[in-house]
Amino acid sequence: MSEISFAQPMDDAMLADWQHVHNVIIPTGVLSLDEVRERAGRNHLEVAYLDGEPVGCTTVRPPSAGSPSTATVIARILPAHRRQGFGAQLYQRGLERAHALGATVIETVVLASNEDGLRFAAAHGFVEIDRYVLPGDTIAYIDLRLV
Repeated sequence: MSEISFAQPMDDAMLADWQHVHNVIIPTGVLSLDEVRERAGRNHLEVAYLDGEPVGCTTVRPPSAGSPSTATVIARILPAHRRQGFGAQLYQRGLERAHALGATVIETVVLASNEDGLRFAAAHGFVEIDRYVLPGDTIAYIDLRLV
């Protein structure tokens, strides 16, 4: 049986793996490699690999001065690799990172068209706290909080 591994992107090739997963899951918010580099400077990013191929990624936005107890944990799994436990593993790793950064409140954000992501969030105790459409977009983002 193949085993999943996790890595924090340390070079452009790994950042491109994170970018690929993100852009497949969030087609309304496609990021360039420069934008991913910028995110890596302010957030904790991680890529999940199965047999050397990226299958998922996480973003942990640490608590900030404006919200010193809240971190955002986002786990993304490519559609072909869902319902195999990879999302739960990524999510758990993201939660551990958020708590290590001092977070006591955990939030996430899911694109409204991502029904699998919304089911996953609900199954893990998240409830909707906000819904919004970014300028120029037509699909809403849903902010959720772990209760």
